[in-house]
Amino acid sequence: MNKVLLCLALILAPCQVLAQDVVAEADALPTLAVEDVPDDAAVATRLRAILGALEFDGITVSVDAGVVSLAGDVAEPSISEKAESIAERLEGVVAVKNTLSASDDLANQINPAVDRFRARVEQLISHMPLLLLALAAFLAIVAAGFLVARMRFWDRISPNAFIAELYRQAFRVASGIVGIVVALDVMGAAALLGTILGAAGIIGLAIGFAVRDTVENFVASVMLSLRQPFRPNDLVEIEGDIGRVIRLTSRATILLSLDGNHIRIPNATVFKGKIVNYTQYPARRFMFDIGIDPDADLEATRGLAQATLKALPFVLDDPEELVWIENITESGAILRVTGWVDQTATGFAAARGDAIRLVKTAIEEAGVAIPDTTYRIRLEGAGMPTASSEPPPRKAPVPQAPAASPEPSVHKSEEAALIPLVDAERRDRDDLLARSAPRE
Repeated sequence: MNKVLLCLALILAPCQVLAQDVVAEADALPTLAVEDVPDDAAVATRLRAILGALEFDGITVSVDAGVVSLAGDVAEPSISEKAESIAERLEGVVAVKNTLSASDDLANQINPAVDRFRARVEQLISHMPLLLLALAAFLAIVAAGFLVARMRFWDRISPNAFIAELYRQAFRVASGIVGIVVALDVMGAAALLGTILGAAGIIGLAIGFAVRDTVENFVASVMLSLRQPFRPNDLVEIEGDIGRVIRLTSRATILLSLDGNHIRIPNATVFKGKIVNYTQYPARRFMFDIGIDPDADLEATRGLAQATLKALPFVLDDPEELVWIENITESGAILRVTGWVDQTATGFAAARGDAIRLVKTAIEEAGVAIPDTTYRIRLEGAGMPTASSEPPPRKAPVPQAPAASPEPSVHKSEEAALIPLVDAERRDRDDLLARSAPRE
């Protein structure tokens, strides 16, 4: 008997729980009033008036026992959703039966868009005086900014024309920004300024990454124009390229090489690289090495080389010429010979060549041999040449070169020949190099 009761309890337990859930859901539902309920006709009249005020045409409304039925064709599905939402909020409505459908008529679908466009046009026309006032304020501020930017005082407060143009451009941009802010404030849309500036910042960041090299060259050109490491026609060496400076542009430095070719070096490379300016100081030192017989009197030979240099007319007395023993090798002793020339009056390469020729001639005339650095290589196991009864072939006579003249020849500077070419290149062309700018 106890087992039967236990089975019945287990069977009836889920049913009891289900009954409790049904009662709880019933308690949660709103209570429907049965007294003082608004009349169905009043509800229908009220709903028709609301839909008519909203210009929701083509909707049929009927109410029966608090249930609202909506039928008909509408231009857009959104109108059906709005009508149903309005009907649900009316007092006395128990449920809404929505059978509205979107119309297939093209004219009915276009009419809402046309109405919205007409409303926007009417709104624009009503705000036209305010728009014209904002436009006038913007144009007045921008025009004033451009007029101020054209004044001459920018040239007086800047170190060169390039920086002056940067000042002018920055003032024009600032005037445009002020004009936009004032125009938006007049229109009552100053809140849009944050959105505009945010979009401009993102766009500027993207453009900055895209033209990073161009911006780097531009900034380098500004720095080079403020403190110029060279002047027009200076003979410079930049990262291994030697030539005379033609001009400095906003992107590159242009040199005229000693071969007469144009060398275009980006300003970022010039600003960060090593620059050797040979024109900064007129005196320039040449240097070469010459080998002598190790059995010779090294001090006498050294003095002879130095005296030979001192006697040359193009070698300067101050700074003094110097000769010293640089090294001792298997082939002989190495003398290092140095001297200074005025490169504005004497060609550097020609002076060095004459010095090498005359020092070599003086050493050889003193009886000091200059070692032959030619090496002969013998291959082991190659065998010895066989004897032959025929006489060896006779060599062709070698013409004797005329004796070297001990008199030095003074040559004009070959670098100076480029100066007229650079002047012709610079004629009627502006650049960022100015004589008034400070020089590093």
